[in-house]
Amino acid sequence: MSGNNLLFEVGEGVAWIGFNRPESRNAMTWDMYDALEKVCERLADDDGVHAVVLHGVGGEAFVAGTDITQFAAFKAPEDATGYERRIDRVVGKLEALPKPTIAMIEGYCVGGGAALAMACDFRYGTPSLKFGVPIARTLGNSLSITNVSRLIDMVGIARTKEVLMMAKLLNADEAQQAGLVNGVFEAEVIADEVTSIAAEFAFRAPLTLQASKALVGRVVAQRRAAADAGDDWVITCYMSDDFKAAVNKFINKTPFAWTGK
Repeated sequence: MSGNNLLFEVGEGVAWIGFNRPESRNAMTWDMYDALEKVCERLADDDGVHAVVLHGVGGEAFVAGTDITQFAAFKAPEDATGYERRIDRVVGKLEALPKPTIAMIEGYCVGGGAALAMACDFRYGTPSLKFGVPIARTLGNSLSITNVSRLIDMVGIARTKEVLMMAKLLNADEAQQAGLVNGVFEAEVIADEVTSIAAEFAFRAPLTLQASKALVGRVVAQRRAAADAGDDWVITCYMSDDFKAAVNKFINKTPFAWTGK
């Protein structure tokens, strides 16, 4: 699936989705996003699956954002808004999946990876967890307003500003204190612990699980701004000279300094 960059298997009623580009800290390609979207569509109607676990391969990262090399092709405002809509669509399908979803987080969970983890119902990490969206330090782009809303819902306004404006990465203790992760386990046991947690959902009332998730989702949706409410800033950031220079630095290792233009 997606050239084996997105792994998928089902065992004992639990679907496991693995992000498999450890050499790039599992940074997401367009094909991986497309494959994840198709897996979510497939799982939505699979009565043989009672829980879904997402995880990164290699132990160093859950997902370290989107593969930056793909941004080199961005030329027009539609590229920027189209990308953020694409992420919103894929993450939205994961968020709306009518089954309990668990993010098993080892190491880096940043950018698009943070959005995927926040869309899950439960998050468990290892002591190596590093959660954030350090774009103020790395790329100079902007999240969609929907993902900003998710972050506010998860960690509150003050920590959201730390994550976005100060490019702060939350460690495992900070993430647990903020209520972002439900528990922290050592790397040697987290897979077994998450397997046990996922198995418990086989003994919960399926309709109650679906209703609870759907009703929470409706409340959240009522609080969110329209998807295009932040397009002006998405376009401004992605079309800036700063963004182009930051992408070029990543690809070609060229120096640059922020200009605000």
